[in-house]
Formats: sequence, structure tokens, C-alpha cells
Amino acid sequence: VSTQSTGLTSSRMPRLCTFRLVNDPEQSRVGALVYEPDAVITANALTSDEPNMVVDLSAAWTEPGGLCMRRFLDGGADALAFCEQVVQSGYHRVPTSEIELCAPISNPEKLICIGLNYSDHAKECGLPLPEKPVVFAKFNNAITGPNADVILPPNSNKIDYEVEMVIVIGKKASCVHEADALDHVVGYTVGNDVSARDWQIEWGGSQWITGKTFDTFAPIGPAIVTKDIAGDVENAGIRCFVNGVPLQNSTTSFLHFKCGHIVSHLSHLMTLQPGDLIFTGTPPGVGLGRNPNVWLQAGDVVVCEIDGLGKITNRCVPKLDAH
Repeated sequence: VSTQSTGLTSSRMPRLCTFRLVNDPEQSRVGALVYEPDAVITANALTSDEPNMVVDLSAAWTEPGGLCMRRFLDGGADALAFCEQVVQSGYHRVPTSEIELCAPISNPEKLICIGLNYSDHAKECGLPLPEKPVVFAKFNNAITGPNADVILPPNSNKIDYEVEMVIVIGKKASCVHEADALDHVVGYTVGNDVSARDWQIEWGGSQWITGKTFDTFAPIGPAIVTKDIAGDVENAGIRCFVNGVPLQNSTTSFLHFKCGHIVSHLSHLMTLQPGDLIFTGTPPGVGLGRNPNVWLQAGDVVVCEIDGLGKITNRCVPKLDAH
């Protein structure tokens, strides 16, 4: 398969994931999560929210140098066609009970975030709704998996949760029109923009990056749901639970700046590359906006979910107890 094409296929695709085999935890692999009531099904049936198998694309990949998700997405339409071919072959199946899901992408060139992008969230933060997208960044050290621990740093005691829909870029984008912007998106995933509010707001002025990019402060997953099966991502339920208590419960229809506008806007600031991640903002209900405030504590379990995209579940642990 050639990895030079930059186009995206219109064929229906499964959920793309990165995983490790339980019996080979040192090696990350690229796969496609599927639900199989029978031994073999076609790609058109791969729409279940509860996959029970992963198709190991790395096992079928024959080009030198191995395969990671970023390299896979660089392959564009050819890589997606390869995925569909392997899925339909019926080979390279691994039960999900024998794998551990990792962050779908651990090494994006860019991890970009949009702030104050739900009107009610801006209000609860005491800030006006922005006229243009508020842009900040996290770094790759913040990325962690859909079931991994979130490490609470010892130098902050105001750690907050933020469920967010995350755009995944699939094709290079530079100065694209809003009407064409989604042609450069491969799919979407679930994220939690974990935030240290004391570092972000109280200390040293408005230090958004400082408060946002501690280790493990960007759990993402469980997979990249390609846009052809993701449904209406701008009208999807979006929720966050802490220890089973619903603290955020909204819909992406309240996004102030929609996905196409965000991608177009960013593409006029920087060239977006395949694998780049864009956190699109969080709805109301964050700990900062509650009275009294609600801060994450060691032992808390945070579940972030978006209809059609799945959920991530992350336990909070103090840094000294982290593995």
C-alpha cells in the first residue's frame, strides 16, 4: 500500500484504534475495532458501540518501518482502503479481552484546543462569548489512554474535568474555506481537557498552557470514529460523570464555533497535518463553575462520553502512586 496519497475515501470505515496485546505490552499496534456477531462481517456493518474484536492492521502491514496511527493517517485514501480490505478479509482478529486500548494518537504534530466554545460554559466562567475562537495548546506529554490513570500533580489542588469532542485531521489543510474544511477531517474521538485551575487562572496571570499540559492531562479515545459513521457530531449528547455523578450533560449543538469553522480558522493560522488533534471546547458544569467548586481528588473516577463516539474512563491518582 502506498503511503503517499493525501485523499480520504468515502467508504464506510470502522473505529480506528491503537492498542497493545496483553501478552506483548511493549509493542503498540494499529487496529480497527469491530463488532462481530459472526466470524466475518463487512465494513458496512461496523457500527456497534460495543466492539468485541480488533482487526490487527499492524499484523497485515508489509511496508518497512512499522505502523503507528500517524503514519497510517499519512497514507490517506490508500491506507483507509487497506484497512477496509483487511477488515473484510476475516483475518488478523484479536478479542478485545486480549488487548489494552491506548490513546488513538500519541504523537500528533499539534494538539490544539478551543476555549470558551459553549455559551453556557463561558457564562459560568464569568467571561464573554468570544468573537473569534480562543486558541491554546497542550503538548504530547499530556496525552494518555482511554482507561489510563490521570496523575494529579502535587503542586496543584484545583484540578478540573472538561469533556470535549476532539477533531482528528486526516488530510493536510492550509487556508481552506469553511465549506471545504470537513474534507480534511478523518473523524472524531472523546477527550478530557483536564485543567489545573490554580495554574491556569490564579498564578502568573492567564497561563492557560501552564494549567493545561501537565502529564496525562489529555486522555483521549477509545478510538477515532470516522466521519462516515460518526453521525451528526454537532447534535450529539456529551456528558461527564465523576464517581457516577453527572456533572456535565449537554449537547454539541451548543457549540459556538462549529467544526468546519474551527478547522478553517486554524488552517489560516498554521498548516494542519494528518493526526493533528483539535479539542473543540467543553459544555457547562465544570468544577470551576460550581458553588462550591468541585475539584478532582485521588481515587475519583471520571467518565467522559459522547453519543456515537464512545467513552473514556480515567481514575485519578496522586503522582507518587502513579505507575
